[in-house]
Amino acid sequence: MSSFKVITLTDRAADRLKAIMADAETPIAGLRVGVKNGGCAGMSYTMEYAEERKAGEDVIEDRGVTVFIDPKAVLFLLGTEMDFQTTKLSSQFVFNNPNQTSACGCGESVAITPVNPERLTAGATA
Repeated sequence: MSSFKVITLTDRAADRLKAIMADAETPIAGLRVGVKNGGCAGMSYTMEYAEERKAGEDVIEDRGVTVFIDPKAVLFLLGTEMDFQTTKLSSQFVFNNPNQTSACGCGESVAITPVNPERLTAGATA
């Protein structure tokens, strides 16, 4: 079995997610992360509360936070670090994705090249 981690969280991201989930009106099992087609660069990241795991989702436990990964997004997100950044003008979650090839000027969409599954198989046996 591969030891590749689809996504990791920084301390700032984990702390912010814990605070948000603690304030939710209903019990939250974790955060669901994925990607969808759209935006000027071609794709955008998605995040939503998850009350339970859906069939086929990868489950990542990192820094006390449960993250569910949409199975269609795994090859686009592999190796991604999720951070939470605060500047003078905004506070937001940021995805540091090694598979991202470009982003639009507004920061709402990205171009992502999926990881080649053959590379994963070769790396797991090396």
